[in-house]
Amino acid sequence: MGLCAKMAAMLGAIDHKAFGVLVVDDEPENLEAFRFTFRKSFDLKTAGGGEEGLAALEGTDFAVIVSDQRMPGLAGLDFLKRAREVRPDTVNILLTAYTDLSVLIDAVNSGVVYRYVQKPWDSKELGLIIRQAIEKFAAARENARLREQLAQYTSYLEKSERQDINFGELVGDSPALRGVLDMVERVAPTGSTVLLRGETGTGKELLARAIHVNSPREEQPFVRVNCAALAPGVLESELFGHEKGSFTGAVARRVGRFELADRGTIFLDEIGDLPVEVQIKLLRVLQEREFERVGGSETIKVDVRVVSATNRDLEAMIRAGEFREDLFYRLNVFPIHVPPLRDRREDVPRLARHFVHKYAHVTGRRVRGLSDAALSKLYGYAWPGNVRELENLLERAMILCAGEVIDVDHLTFAPVAAPPRAETPRAESLPAALEEVERRELVAALEKSRGSKADAARALGINRSTLYYRLKKYGLE
Repeated sequence: MGLCAKMAAMLGAIDHKAFGVLVVDDEPENLEAFRFTFRKSFDLKTAGGGEEGLAALEGTDFAVIVSDQRMPGLAGLDFLKRAREVRPDTVNILLTAYTDLSVLIDAVNSGVVYRYVQKPWDSKELGLIIRQAIEKFAAARENARLREQLAQYTSYLEKSERQDINFGELVGDSPALRGVLDMVERVAPTGSTVLLRGETGTGKELLARAIHVNSPREEQPFVRVNCAALAPGVLESELFGHEKGSFTGAVARRVGRFELADRGTIFLDEIGDLPVEVQIKLLRVLQEREFERVGGSETIKVDVRVVSATNRDLEAMIRAGEFREDLFYRLNVFPIHVPPLRDRREDVPRLARHFVHKYAHVTGRRVRGLSDAALSKLYGYAWPGNVRELENLLERAMILCAGEVIDVDHLTFAPVAAPPRAETPRAESLPAALEEVERRELVAALEKSRGSKADAARALGINRSTLYYRLKKYGLE
C-alpha cells in the first residue's frame, strides 16, 4: 500500500471525538449554544476570551481552535496569531459577523486561519468545516511522524553495527538443523510472534533475519535491539522513544525502535535480560499494539512483528519472580529451539569448509582446506561457543596458516573455551557410554599422532583396518 493510500485509509478511520476542539467566545450564551449543538460530535473545551484561551493552550494539545472575531481585549484574529506561536500545528477557524474581506483573506493566505465562517453560522456547514479541520490536523501530524520515522530509521541504519547477513551461513544438513529450518519456513509467512531459544553463538539472529526476509514484511524495516547491552532507563527510551525534556539529556524528541519497525519486524535479542519495569510496557505493546513515548501523552499505534531470542531459562526466571508469566506466553507463541553445535557435529566439517572459503577472500590466503587431523580435532571438540566460536577459531587459523592446508598446529582454542569432557551418559545407557569412551580415545590418539592413522593404530593396539572401521563408524574418517 502506497503512502497516499495509507493516509487515505487512516483519515477514513478517524474518530473525530478523539481530537480536542477549543471554542473561544466572550459571550456565555454563544458558548452554550456551541456546546448544545456539537457536544455529541466533538471533544469540546471552551474559553471566555482570548487570554483564557491562551491559558488553555499551555496545558492541552488541541487539533482545532474555533474563535469569535469580536472580543474585548484580544480580538479573535490577534488571539489566533498568538495561539499559533504556542500551537503551530493547530488548525484555526474564525467566526465573524463582519465583512472586512481583505483582512480575512490575508489571514487565510498567511496560514493563520484555515477557514472563516460568517455569523450566524449554520450547524451543518460549521460541523463539516470542523471535521475537515480535524482531518487536516491528523494528516499533518501523521505526515510529520512518518518523516521523522524515516529520518531516524535512516540514521539507525547508518549507525547500526549489524553486519550484512549471508544466509549461506545457515550451513549444514544435520537432522537438527533441518528441523529448525523447517520450522522457520513454516512460521515466516504467518506473522506470528516467535521465540528463538538456544545457547549463545548458535545463530539466533541469523534465523530471525531469515524469518523476516521470508515474510510479507520483507520490504519493511528489520530492527534489532540487544536488551542486555543497555541500562534499564536507556532501554525504555530506546524501545519506545522519548519526548524533548522528558529527562536530563533529552534535548530533542526521539523515535523509538518500535516506531522505526512499524509495518516491519523487531528482533528483541537477549529478552531474558529485559528489566521487569520494561516488561510491563512491552506486554502492552504485544497486547494492544500501542504505547506512549517516555515523558509523552500521545498514544502511538504500531503494526510490528516481534521475534525475540534468549539463552536463559525463562521458566526458572518466572518461578524466581524475575520474568512475567503473562509476557512469556505472549512471546512464546511459536518457540523454536536452536540446537548447540555439539548436538549437530555432523555439520562441523561443512561449516569449517564454508568459513575457510569465506576468510580466504578476507585474509588473502590461498588456503584450500583442512587436514584430516584438523577436521578430527574440530569434530571432537564440544564447542561451548557454538558456531561463532568455530568461525573465530578458523579466522585465526587462516592467519596462522602459511601453506594451503590448515593443520592441528593452526587451531588455537581459547583457554576459557578449553574442550570440556562430555558428560558421562546415565547408567541406563551403558552401550552409549562405551561408544562415547571409544570415540574419545580415537580422537585423542589421532591428536597425539598428529593425524597419522598408522601411529594412532599402534598407540591403540589395533590394526589399521580396525582403526578405519572405527573411524568410519563414528564419522571421524
